[in-house]
Amino acid sequence: MKKYLLLVLIFLPFVLTSCHKSVKAKPILTTTPYSDTTFSLGTVCTIKVYDKNHAQAVQDGLRAVERVNNEATLTQVGSIIDHINDDAGIRPTKVTKDFWPLIKKAVYFSKNSDGHFDLAIGAITNLWKIGLPGARVPAPSEIRSALPLVNWRNVQLNTRAHTIFLTKRGMRLDFGGIAKGWAADAARKALKKDGVTTAIIDLGGNIIVMGHSPKGKNRRWRVGIQNPNLNRGTSLGTIRTANKSIVTAGTYEQYLMSHGHKYIYLFDAKTGYPYDNNLIAVTIVSPNSVDGDALSNAAFAKGLTEGLRYMNRKSSQHIQAIFLTNNKKVYLTKGLKKNFKLDSSSGYSKGNF
Repeated sequence: MKKYLLLVLIFLPFVLTSCHKSVKAKPILTTTPYSDTTFSLGTVCTIKVYDKNHAQAVQDGLRAVERVNNEATLTQVGSIIDHINDDAGIRPTKVTKDFWPLIKKAVYFSKNSDGHFDLAIGAITNLWKIGLPGARVPAPSEIRSALPLVNWRNVQLNTRAHTIFLTKRGMRLDFGGIAKGWAADAARKALKKDGVTTAIIDLGGNIIVMGHSPKGKNRRWRVGIQNPNLNRGTSLGTIRTANKSIVTAGTYEQYLMSHGHKYIYLFDAKTGYPYDNNLIAVTIVSPNSVDGDALSNAAFAKGLTEGLRYMNRKSSQHIQAIFLTNNKKVYLTKGLKKNFKLDSSSGYSKGNF
């Protein structure tokens, strides 16, 4: 399961404040960032650092991403996820201290979303393989056989021993809906440790903007949300933000076409088939990318009405959402209605704001 958010990042001024009464050295920023790109987590990953004399931080951030790739992806032979899946129905698997919080996050969002995000969806995604070599439409009999193996409630955690046990043979975890967010947060943590104040982390569309724009004062980054009906890099509207993650789950990047039908990568754990609702994309704006990653899946799966209710309950956690529908309307959670500017030439119209 992959997701891609195509953002237009437009540099705007920044403001720096001191905390308490201590005097901190003012960061020296550059408009020409230190930058590097690698392929990890099944996607192109780029980090740009705007603090002068912090070139090494870029490599430290990319190494943090690769560590998550080695632990949490099904495409990495010998990953922790592979070991957990191999032990399904046989024995508990001990996981590393660093990996344990990600397991807990995945279980939390599975429960919190009533299974609309389900960490145990792997028996279904492994049949379809959307976004991977061998993608196909499984036979109905294959899907019926896999469905009893998809239920987050059959994932048992032992907090004291740091073990996880999938209670049925054939069960499979799939962290494609949360691993990139976890990796983006890990990269940010590495950059902060190196003293970076201003950066862009882009893991195949999972975006984190650190600090404010390096080109001025008093204003935040302006982030453009991709128009799914136009060329890459064309936005339908913008938000202003700083120190936030922006993640999208959508139908326009990762899908399988078969006999004229479009099958997306977001699966209904009850039917074993991809969702087919009126949504084309859901974007989550949140402090932490791991939360945005999981919530973009869950909110999309819930559909517009239930998804909006669900996400509005997250506003106390400073989490907001943008919903795009197939009939070209934009719906926002309450906290974004004053901070989202719709491009009048985008072809989209306002839904609830």
